[in-house]
Amino acid sequence: MQDDDKRLAATTAAAEIQPGMLVGLGTGSTAAFLIDHLARRIRDGLSVTAVATSDATERAARAAGIIVLPFDDIDRIDLAIDGVDEIDGSCRAIKGAGGAMLREKIVAASAGRMIAICDGSKSVASLGAVPVPVEVLPLARTFVADLLCRIGATPTLRQASGVGAYRTDQDNLVIDCKFPDLPDPAAIAAQLSAIPGILGHGLFLEEIDTAYIAHDGLVRRVDRAR
Repeated sequence: MQDDDKRLAATTAAAEIQPGMLVGLGTGSTAAFLIDHLARRIRDGLSVTAVATSDATERAARAAGIIVLPFDDIDRIDLAIDGVDEIDGSCRAIKGAGGAMLREKIVAASAGRMIAICDGSKSVASLGAVPVPVEVLPLARTFVADLLCRIGATPTLRQASGVGAYRTDQDNLVIDCKFPDLPDPAAIAAQLSAIPGILGHGLFLEEIDTAYIAHDGLVRRVDRAR
C-alpha cells in the first residue's frame, strides 16, 4: 500500500510536466516511481529533458530513456520533483536520507517551482522526528561534530554497510543530527549554515512550493503560503 501511495503521488505530480520542460529529478524510492512514469510518457511522445540530483538517479533515468543533461552549464530549470523524509503543513521538509540533499537543494534552488511527493507517513504536524542530515567536508568531521553538539544536536556519522563511513557523490561525509525537538527550524537552519565545514543540510524550508501527499489511494495537495 505504501508503494502504491508513493506511485500515486509521483504520477499526480508528473501531470505538471509539460512538453519542452527541463525537469529536476529527485533521489529515492518515491522519485524512482516518477522516473518510471516519465519514461513511459516520453515513449508516448513527450519531449522533455532532465537534470539529476544524484548519480543513482542519473543512471536510472538514462537507463529508462530519459535525456539527462549535465547541471554544470545550467542556471535555471523549469520544475523539480523530489521526495521528502518529513513534511509539515507549511511545505517545510527534512530531506537527505538518501544522502543527496546538497545536490537536491541546488537543483531545487534553480527551479521555477519545486514539488514534493510522498506517502502519508511522511506528513507531520511538526518537523523533527527524523534526523537532519548535513554533508560535511571530511577534514572538518570532528570539528563540525563538536559544534553540532553545542547547538543541541546528537550527531551520528552515517555508515555504509560493510565499507565504513558513508560517502556522498561528492565524496563527502554525512552526519545525521538528532535534535530533542525542532520548534524553530529556521533558526537551526541558520546555525547549520554558519558552521564552517558543513556544505549543506537537509532542512528545506523555503524551496518547496507544492506537495502531493498520497494516503490510502487519495492525494492531498498542499501549497506553501506566500
